[in-house]
Amino acid sequence: MDHSNPIRFTPDAKGPLSDVRVLDLSRLVAGNMLSVQLADFGADVIKIEPPAGDPLRDWTDDGQSLHWKTYCRNKRSVRLNLRQPAAMAALMALLPGTDVFIENYRPGVLEKMGLSPDVLLAINPDLIVVRISGFGQTGPYAQNPGFGTLVEAMSGFAARTGFPDREPVLPPLALADMISGIFGAQAVTMALLAREKGISRGQVIDLSLLEPMYAVLGPEAAIYKVTGKVKERSGSASNTVSPRNVYKCRDGKFAALSGSTQTVALRIFDIIDRPDMKTDPRFSSNADRVKHRDLVDAAVGGWFAQRDRADALATMRAAGATVGPVYDMADIAEDEHFAERGIIVNVEDDDNGSLPMHNILPRLSSTPGVWRHPAPALGQHTAEILKAAGISPAEIASILSSEDNE
Repeated sequence: MDHSNPIRFTPDAKGPLSDVRVLDLSRLVAGNMLSVQLADFGADVIKIEPPAGDPLRDWTDDGQSLHWKTYCRNKRSVRLNLRQPAAMAALMALLPGTDVFIENYRPGVLEKMGLSPDVLLAINPDLIVVRISGFGQTGPYAQNPGFGTLVEAMSGFAARTGFPDREPVLPPLALADMISGIFGAQAVTMALLAREKGISRGQVIDLSLLEPMYAVLGPEAAIYKVTGKVKERSGSASNTVSPRNVYKCRDGKFAALSGSTQTVALRIFDIIDRPDMKTDPRFSSNADRVKHRDLVDAAVGGWFAQRDRADALATMRAAGATVGPVYDMADIAEDEHFAERGIIVNVEDDDNGSLPMHNILPRLSSTPGVWRHPAPALGQHTAEILKAAGISPAEIASILSSEDNE
């Protein structure tokens, strides 16, 4: 990966959301995933952080807060101890000019703070309030701890992940939070559009981690109702399509293959020199192949095991099969497609000179995202943002002093 000429931040760059201001009181991943998508397209996202900062800052690798650097780029930071009346008054002063308010306290905490949606909307009737929680603002589980790990387990996701003779597998990253953040950014842009069209003014978005995580499972509930069966874990194989799996090659590398259409599946049988399988009733249809997927995988896997991955991929691709390598991050760093598409970009960074990050998504031809600010230091923008809100220098000095003494 080329680390020369990193992207430079341009504070005055304008994106399509440049007139949108966001107060983000959330902590850790879901809220930051939501707000970084808005920030990447120009929204002025102001992180309201407690004296100790967003705990995401504490997720470090070799002593660096790389999660923070990645998911809090393009944002500004205000450090406020909302237990202090002056700090709460400062937050209130920011509300009239704000479009989106994001929080992920346990349901009911915002109300105890005197910041219920009714209060917020009374101050600013056009405000969009995003309430992130593990299980939603209502229901028997509303007060349960809402970490993504619990949601990944309870949503049905973990029960479908892993091998049938082993324990369910949780994802090795904050998947539920990230998926919820994506849903949340979509919800915010829909609410902003509805407001712009005069369909509504402000409104409340009840965003749980559970429901988006469940939604990505697709028709699992319908399948259970119709068949009466709970699908078992199948490793990298599929309960729906065969052939489909990860196969080990002679050189120890892995390839992923999917024969998700009848034409491709039959083509694969020709490639592995098993044309007999095309007429065998055990493999003649996708449903039949799924029933006998162990036999299908044995045949396909045996073919891969006799070849180095590069040769196997070249042969499969030349014959029109849908196949690809299983990459780790070292592979991705050297891949020409990732480089040419700019899927990973190098961005200027004080600690490293440059730092690779995922590019701004999605790609818009006329109104692309913008790189304006690196992830802020804790409280970096407190004084300038409070001053712009009309708070006097003396009050700002008092707030800053109380934070320093916390």
